[in-house]
Amino acid sequence: MPTFGAVQFEFLLWGALWTVVLSAIACLGGAVLGFAVAMARISPAAPVRWLSGAYVQVVQGTPLLVLLFIFYFGFDVVGISGVPALVAAGAGLVVYASAYLGEIWRGAIQSVPKTQWEAAECLAMTRRGRMMLVILPQALRIATAPTVGFMVQVIKNTSLASVVGFVELAQAGKIVNNSTFQPFLVFIVVALIYFALCYPLSAWSRGLERRLNVGRR
Repeated sequence: MPTFGAVQFEFLLWGALWTVVLSAIACLGGAVLGFAVAMARISPAAPVRWLSGAYVQVVQGTPLLVLLFIFYFGFDVVGISGVPALVAAGAGLVVYASAYLGEIWRGAIQSVPKTQWEAAECLAMTRRGRMMLVILPQALRIATAPTVGFMVQVIKNTSLASVVGFVELAQAGKIVNNSTFQPFLVFIVVALIYFALCYPLSAWSRGLERRLNVGRR
């Protein structure tokens, strides 16, 4: 029976690499879709606000595990077979991240003081001009720390991608454990790798929050 060694550790590192790749897909795709959600949530058109609000409620009210299953099996339903697990897992995580990032950014935009909106209107700026030149730069400052903090949650939630056959860090740990039968050692190493991935982001988020709060005083 093989014991945990350099080969097994290297396999865990490859799993960690795919965790980073999947997290990057989720965060980048979620950011693009989430920005559209945030803009729709503050749209002057009531139907757009209602539809985007319903989207957020449905996604946030659905477990991520269920979302992953929906996308994994949903491609076959629409006649697309042989979709890689990375695509299915990435699509599910993008939708998941977009709902939460959209709400984070909507809250940041709406927390910009009303006087700033009124001042931009007094300058006869268009809605797009007000958003791009006045509101969004201030909202970005407010949203940065919680956005970075949410990225930590995305990294940890990639562990659910194993249900659709994607081998990321947690699944790599299961595979190594099945061959070595050393669960305590294997999953301690897995936990340490997750910590190495998440702690820098957590520390960065706390640092950003302190600096931004100081800047507003």
